[in-house]
Amino acid sequence: MAQRSLYMLTAVDVRRAEQAGSSRAFTISSLTLPSITFATASHNPGGGVMDTNFALPRIEAPEPAFSAKGIDTDIFTGLGLTERWVFAGAYRDKTTGRTVPGRAIIEGAITAWEPDESDPAEFQGCTHTFAEVTHYELTLDSKELFYVDFFERVIRRGGVDLFAADRRALGA
Repeated sequence: MAQRSLYMLTAVDVRRAEQAGSSRAFTISSLTLPSITFATASHNPGGGVMDTNFALPRIEAPEPAFSAKGIDTDIFTGLGLTERWVFAGAYRDKTTGRTVPGRAIIEGAITAWEPDESDPAEFQGCTHTFAEVTHYELTLDSKELFYVDFFERVIRRGGVDLFAADRRALGA
C-alpha cells in the first residue's frame, strides 16, 4: 500500500490574480478557503420508508474570506467589484519533506469589510468576505482537486466533469 501524504500548511498569501505586486504575505493572518457543499434535492416518497436528500451536480454558493493585520487601504479600490484572486498556500508534505504549492483561484467580489475590536497595543485585524463567487478552482501540488465555473457550466472533481452529461442532455 502506498504511503499517503500528510500535508501541513506552513505559509499563506492572498493577491489579485491580474495585478503584480498585490501580495499580502506580510499582512495576512488567515485565509478561509470556501467549503465545497453539494446541493441536494429532498425526496420523501409517500409510499416509502424514509426521506432522502439526493446529491446534485452543483454546489452551494462558496464564501471565501481572509483576515489581515492592519488596514489594507488597497482593498477599498475593488470593494464590491468582481475580481480574480489567488489564495496561495505552501504545504509541507510531512512524509517526504517536500514543500508543494496549494492554490485556489477565486473570482468574486469582496462584499464585506469587518474590522476587529482593537487597541493601540496591537495591530487591528480586518476580515474581508467574498460573495458573488462565479469561479473556484483548487489545486495541490499542481494537481486539480476541484473546479467550478458558473458561466462555463462546468464542475469537475479530480478532472472528471460532473455536469457534462447534463449539458449534453440540454443540447449545449
